[in-house]
Amino acid sequence: MFRRALFLPILLLTAAVGLEFAAPAAASAQAAMPTGFLNRTVEQDGATMPYVVYVPRNYKPEGKWPVVMFLHGSGERGADGLKQSEVGLGRAVRMFPERFPAIVIFPQCAESLRWSDQQAALAMKALDKTVEEYHGDPNRLYLTGLSMGGAGSWYLATMFPRKFAAVASLCGRFEIPAITDKLKDVPTWIVVGDQDSATTVAFAREASAAMKAAGSTRMRYTEYPGVPHNCWDKFYAEADFATWLFQQSLSADK
Repeated sequence: MFRRALFLPILLLTAAVGLEFAAPAAASAQAAMPTGFLNRTVEQDGATMPYVVYVPRNYKPEGKWPVVMFLHGSGERGADGLKQSEVGLGRAVRMFPERFPAIVIFPQCAESLRWSDQQAALAMKALDKTVEEYHGDPNRLYLTGLSMGGAGSWYLATMFPRKFAAVASLCGRFEIPAITDKLKDVPTWIVVGDQDSATTVAFAREASAAMKAAGSTRMRYTEYPGVPHNCWDKFYAEADFATWLFQQSLSADK
């Protein structure tokens, strides 16, 4: 009788201790969500595109998050799904994560192709999928890219002129009439180094002048003296870029 009476409190104490340790573990598992640079894939019409999604360390599914899409240059084309996140904006996010309280998506264009047609459609599908997966704010979607990706940014922005709250295109050429027609009321930033190719510098200057002539009051222009084609490391590292970007919202235009 004595043994049975002694065993019951010990059993109850053991169960209580087990619950005490199990509860935090369950809560921790529920709260933990993958963050950092995460690998993803999107498919459409038989084609596949790898992309990377950057999720801030402090991400929580409550509320709406800004989403930035970055389009890489020709040197990062391929199917490894990684190198497009290691240059340009990806490098800046790693260096200054506090400046980018947002979801950032890095699609990768296939080898020998460009940011148009099927590749552009896949990038947009990856963007839409990311917005849905990470509670993206449709009023705060941003687009930027460098070189080939700078041209791709113009292409997608003119195709979807009410999709993006702001566009920053670095050393990428496109059709100036399409830019002025579709984007003169969109916050845009044109960036180039004055030691880039003559055609790229000429395009940037002409596009800037054309936007002003079209009545744009929301276009910014930066031309770095002494900088060649690689203007992106300097530009994306500027604190002013992130500040300007996240100040823009489609809701402010309504």
